[in-house]
Amino acid sequence: MTCRRFLPLCVFFALRLSLAFPLVAGTPAESAFKKLQSLAGQWEGKDAHGMAAKTSFEVLASGTAVMEKLEASGMEEMITLYSMDRDGIALVHYCPTNNQPRMRVVPTSSDVNELSFDYQGAGNLKSPETGHQHHLVLKFEDADHLTETWTWREGDKDTPMVFHFARKKS
Repeated sequence: MTCRRFLPLCVFFALRLSLAFPLVAGTPAESAFKKLQSLAGQWEGKDAHGMAAKTSFEVLASGTAVMEKLEASGMEEMITLYSMDRDGIALVHYCPTNNQPRMRVVPTSSDVNELSFDYQGAGNLKSPETGHQHHLVLKFEDADHLTETWTWREGDKDTPMVFHFARKKS
């Protein structure tokens, strides 16, 4: 009889306690992937030369993938798919040059401000000297500003392509 009287009170305090302490965000990779998902929407910006650029992010496949469509001045559209990969995040970049570089990052912290993806290989690449996207750094300036630095590698020469984006307001 006494237990029934205190049960609602215990449930109330348990609920209050669970709200006071947020759920653990999971692994650093899960936290970083949530940050990628938060980019969903339209973005506008410029490249390092002041030329217009735009990108968009869409969360797909029940939240298991994020697709980016990047359009830079003078270039055809590029598509990048991001997904969880064990303790990291993997991407496949579909390039107008008709190759598909694969990159991966393993975040070390749940407080992600930057993701630096390293080249892992590529589909449809004739040789490692053939031009391809070789590295990507996503820098989360704040919730509405993102800097992307893509590194194009051809032969032994790396050329960075920097894009500064702001979230497009509706």
